[in-house]
Amino acid sequence: MSWIKKLQQRWNLKNTTQVILVLVVFACTGFTVMFLKKPIVDLFTSDSDQNFWFSVIYYLLILPVYNVVLLFYGLIFGQFRFFWEFEKKMFSRFKRKQNDPEQE
Repeated sequence: MSWIKKLQQRWNLKNTTQVILVLVVFACTGFTVMFLKKPIVDLFTSDSDQNFWFSVIYYLLILPVYNVVLLFYGLIFGQFRFFWEFEKKMFSRFKRKQNDPEQE
């Protein structure tokens, strides 16, 4: 079984074209976030404190920015439903880990 077929089965997608579109959305999102990183963080930091504050702000903002951009590209490429479900599943995992009694 090819890796594309494995992804199709894992993500419960209808065809190979949909798998390729999902991969394109992930790639576009990654590149966009990479290019947005510096301008967004520059809004909140000065050059002198960019080392520490750059890292702090980047890690606080990267998840929401990434998720919004992911949904945006999902909409553009006609895969919004897949990415909306993907986001809900991801946040439910975060929520589950926060409420997990075994970690206490």
